[in-house]
Amino acid sequence: MITSLLVFCGSRAGHDPAQAALAADLGALLAQRGVTLVYGGGGVGLMGITARAVLAGGGNVVGIIPEALMTAEIAQAGLTEMHVVTTLHERKALMHLRADAILALPGSIGTLDELFESITWRELGIHDKPVWLLGANDYWAPLLFLLQHIADQGFAPPDLARLAENLPDLAALADMLPQNC
Repeated sequence: MITSLLVFCGSRAGHDPAQAALAADLGALLAQRGVTLVYGGGGVGLMGITARAVLAGGGNVVGIIPEALMTAEIAQAGLTEMHVVTTLHERKALMHLRADAILALPGSIGTLDELFESITWRELGIHDKPVWLLGANDYWAPLLFLLQHIADQGFAPPDLARLAENLPDLAALADMLPQNC
């Protein structure tokens, strides 16, 4: 059963308002279902939008942030738990330990780094947690194309893309979360 969800997402909101709306709706859904949000601890961009929506809905939020990013990502105040770590490696390891499943919303290089490490760890058997992609307006289509291209070129197993499931919408995620915790 999924009681905590690790969410990787941007420290910016992006140009498409649908992405920010999706982040807010995700936060509301997590609060409603009693699923704890585990994330990078920032108060900016999609990270902050998601966390504040969970908190506004009465849910629990665990932030994990490296000390060096406390200012850059403007650590979100009022979280249920805030863990300040020394390195990005510590951050990712603790986030994985605290979560039952992983979801990537739109983001930049940091989001991709976290996502690829999660996919790699899953491929290597370090964890067997589901890894999901969710973004408005087919955000992840280029990444999925790249993963298939890598497999087609013989650099990965043919089923590489199975390691991260692209969800068509928030309703698909809702189907995988508990009704009431």
